[in-house]
Parts: sequence; structure tokens; C-alpha cells
Amino acid sequence: MGDAGFSTPDLTGRSAAARVATMVALMLLIIGGFNWALVGLFNMDFVAALFGPMTVAARAVGVAALYGLTLLPRLAQGTL
Repeated sequence: MGDAGFSTPDLTGRSAAARVATMVALMLLIIGGFNWALVGLFNMDFVAALFGPMTVAARAVGVAALYGLTLLPRLAQGTL
């Protein structure tokens, strides 16, 4: 069986801080996506239930999404 087209991002050649920032941003994006799925399917805001409405956690997910926009061109070029 193949890997279904999935591969681990190649983060070699980047500084440790850049690698950590990328991984944290990706984790926050996954959490944010999961949260939106819960909101859409069950009208349950998991992040707000844990931390209260519009907390630092919610803002961090937003900042991670903005950082994620900068990852798209590198992902397309295969340099991520």
C-alpha cells in the first residue's frame, strides 16, 4: 500500500526556530479546523468552552492561519 500522496514536510535547511514556528502553526491550524468542524456540526465551540470567548488561544489560531498563508507558496514549490 502506498502513502496515499502524503509526505512529511522537508524542514531541513531551515533554522530551528523556523521549524518550531512552522510546526506550532500547523498544530494550531489543525486545532482551529477541528474547532470549526465542531461549531458547524454540533454548534459547540471547543476553544471557547476551554478558554472563554475570544481568548489568546483564539487569536493564536488566527495568527497561525496568517502564517499558514506564507507557507502555501513554499509548499507549492516543494521547499517547505
